[in-house]
Amino acid sequence: MKKNFIVANWKLNGNIETISNFLKYLKLKIPLYSQYNKIVIAPSTIYLERVYRKIKDINVFLGAQDVDINKKGAFTGETSILMLEDIGVKYVIVGHSERRFFHNETDKLIAKKFGLIKSLNLIPILCIGESANEKKQNKTEKILKNQLDVIFEYFGEKAFINAIIAYEPIWAIGTGVSADPIYVQSIHKLIKNHINKYNANNIEKLIVQYGGSVNSKNAKSFLEQPDIDGLLIGSASLMHKEFLKILKISNDILCK
Repeated sequence: MKKNFIVANWKLNGNIETISNFLKYLKLKIPLYSQYNKIVIAPSTIYLERVYRKIKDINVFLGAQDVDINKKGAFTGETSILMLEDIGVKYVIVGHSERRFFHNETDKLIAKKFGLIKSLNLIPILCIGESANEKKQNKTEKILKNQLDVIFEYFGEKAFINAIIAYEPIWAIGTGVSADPIYVQSIHKLIKNHINKYNANNIEKLIVQYGGSVNSKNAKSFLEQPDIDGLLIGSASLMHKEFLKILKISNDILCK
């Protein structure tokens, strides 16, 4: 049975009260929506364990927003993959455009994180995407292929087995301007075809989700596309009513 992969990326938002309220409502509705959706909550690092305690007995999984390249040592302020594993994290977002931009993360650094996550049998969510200027110059295909090829160079043809790709055009992140669903569909097809050149055996299992100003008003138009396998949701995932609406939309599409 196909499931849509829905990730709530809370970024640098939330507090004890808002998280408790959100999870209270989510827990009530999760039996309705978890049959056709695989749901991941990615809170700020400081709240990971608190969220895990609330979701470990329901069909919702814990995600982290980032990880350091070091497992342990004198790296003040960083978070180790061993620590994430220890508190129940199953998915880790890497390569988010905000990390690439604000923290100058390179494709090679992101590839190292990707491999570190997989080495502990956790699941990386690799974010890839082009800027507005790159899109304007018709460089989208080149940029995306380069971001994927670095992963293949490090880890070979089986790199994306047990991994997820999130296409998030930088020009749509936090702008309120989402990409056209038909355009996104074509990009997802391009991504899958490119990976298919390396390893055709697992292409049907590959998950490519979309992220970029997604909300309950446009979620349906994305999820109806054949090669969009889920959503990476930012600000809309902070409001339980909005997030539950998106889960319902996804559920309704798949249970037809």
